[in-house]
Amino acid sequence: MKIGIIGAGMVGRAICKLAVGAGHKVMLSNSRGPQTMFSLSRGLACEVGTVEEASAFGDIVVVAIPLAAYRSIPVEPLAGKVVIDSNNYYPERDGNIPELDTGSVTTSELLAHHLPESRIVKAFNAVTMNDLEKDGRVQGSSDRRALPVAGNSSDDKAIAVTLYDEFGYDAVDVGPLSEGWRFERGTPTYCIPMTAAELKNALAGTTR
Repeated sequence: MKIGIIGAGMVGRAICKLAVGAGHKVMLSNSRGPQTMFSLSRGLACEVGTVEEASAFGDIVVVAIPLAAYRSIPVEPLAGKVVIDSNNYYPERDGNIPELDTGSVTTSELLAHHLPESRIVKAFNAVTMNDLEKDGRVQGSSDRRALPVAGNSSDDKAIAVTLYDEFGYDAVDVGPLSEGWRFERGTPTYCIPMTAAELKNALAGTTR
């Protein structure tokens, strides 16, 4: 599979490394241009490009930029594509976003409003990137960690579930995007290692 990644910080680099290791072709991008990622392309064995090029390159595209910059994501190149949203809301970094402060939308629903023709899946947000790179286990391991996923299409979520599995993780389907608040920043499951059974129970007991 070809994966475009918008954002070349810690999140983008970690997902790129694991995706390349799983046999996928990856293009990293950032707002400053591919010339700023020359060493990354060699170190991670990936392609680099502009945000528009990565958007066009990917069969799926991962958004891995600060939430405050979500309006910079190009709309037209992502129409019809699965877009994996790894964003989290940090007011101290992103500034206050009234819709998120009031809980009227989730972070991924905010992105979905910006990308109305894209198929948004929330994944890779509830794990630190250091953990993502080191905690993967083979299928059937008793201590295999689980990660949550939310989205409005089972087929679209299956893509994220496959990536989780390839990276060494079980998946817990939390339901539609509107349920993504259950594993946003500040919830009991946020970046806490749990097995699938533990994660299901914790998500079910999470209150808004």
